[in-house]
Amino acid sequence: MNAATPSDVATSDPTAPDPASRAKLVRGSIAGHLLGQTVPAIVGVAAIMSVGVIDAYFIGQLGGAELAAISFIFPVITALSSLGVGVMVGINSVVARALGEGDHDRALARANLGMILGLLSGLVIGVALFALREPLFVLMQADAAILPLIDEFMAPFALGFPLMMTMMGMTGVMRGQGAAKSNTAVLILYSAANWVLDPLLITGAFGIAGYGVAGAAYATIGGWLIAIGFAFWLLGRLDLPFAPGSVRNCQWGKQLAAISRVAAPAAFTNSINPAGLAVLTALLAAEGQAAVAGFGTGGRLQSFAVVPLLALSGSIGSIVGQNWGAAEYGRARSALLQACIWAAGYALVAAAGLFLFADWFARAFTDDPEVSAATVQYLAISVWGYAGFGVLIVVNGALNAIDRASSAMALSLSRVLLVMIPIAWLARAALGTEAIYYAELAANLLGGLAAAAIAWWALWHKAPRPQPA
Repeated sequence: MNAATPSDVATSDPTAPDPASRAKLVRGSIAGHLLGQTVPAIVGVAAIMSVGVIDAYFIGQLGGAELAAISFIFPVITALSSLGVGVMVGINSVVARALGEGDHDRALARANLGMILGLLSGLVIGVALFALREPLFVLMQADAAILPLIDEFMAPFALGFPLMMTMMGMTGVMRGQGAAKSNTAVLILYSAANWVLDPLLITGAFGIAGYGVAGAAYATIGGWLIAIGFAFWLLGRLDLPFAPGSVRNCQWGKQLAAISRVAAPAAFTNSINPAGLAVLTALLAAEGQAAVAGFGTGGRLQSFAVVPLLALSGSIGSIVGQNWGAAEYGRARSALLQACIWAAGYALVAAAGLFLFADWFARAFTDDPEVSAATVQYLAISVWGYAGFGVLIVVNGALNAIDRASSAMALSLSRVLLVMIPIAWLARAALGTEAIYYAELAANLLGGLAAAAIAWWALWHKAPRPQPA
């Protein structure tokens, strides 16, 4: 990437970054940056989400018990993956702001510290997950017939978890410097490996015996390994390569604190929603396997439908982060406003599509009429909260980028603990399974409104504060 010329750099503020800054998102059209960062991210996130959908499809061929097992597993691995997203968001935030301030050396040090942090945190979490995997699912009310199927997946997944955290650390470095296409290429390769390995390892093909539910975990681990190798190669071609020596004299304690200040609450924030869904799954367990399987299938369809929203929540971080670091506060605010408007509009269109074709989507995943009916029932109610969910996660992305991750965490925690779980618990006696679906709907709508209010307070009403080094 070439260094910027003086005419390229915004001069609306005397604290604007040095012309040599590599922060390419502080100049040019905001709408253009949103498009340029989000479209590749949509492809990447869609590829990631397709892994869960394809897993569900091939596991669904094994039987209803296997599909119910993966429905218990889904919110747990989503919560765990969210820890990786938190690390990615933390690295994205501090790298983007350092580049916006024109400090390349600090950006490089933070990038490499972030990748090391991803690997080490993955090792700790993976060991804990392996040790606690059975008690966790007993607590979620998984019955004795399903527990062995769950363990077939979770044991290898836990041991391979450090690979996922390493991959997410690398993609955070790419996002922070605005390398959206490189980030997408890594995610596509990871997903493509899963697409190829899933049928081979789950159901078996070409003379290769399938491993059932465990095959999905093996396919995931294979995808991580391939993606990490590719990411190392790509980073060597970017401005912030893998260079462990860069952390030697960088006041690593101070830089690690800067990453952790965003990464820790961001990881918690991103894991709150799937943790809430895990509680809802436990409440649904009393209604039988069909209800759990339908909820899990509907959740996977929903996760695929909101891919553009997830991509936008990721891309907004680098745009807002670089402009906030460069003291271009007006550009940062404009980017967030445009992103929220787009998110709400898209969400309404996606909701209408899933609502109208819910039966067709459900039958594509299962031949069981009870599971299909449960999936349709869930989609008919939950989809109308997508707009609120979109605004919520976009605002969270912006808050993380400006070093207000604690506000994003409080917002998400309140949405789950004060709205989603209480409504599900109190209404299930009267509404049955529908109580779970209405609880998710209310949480998304109220969460979106609260997010809009917090965004106005943090980015418009309250005067910007200098960001810590």
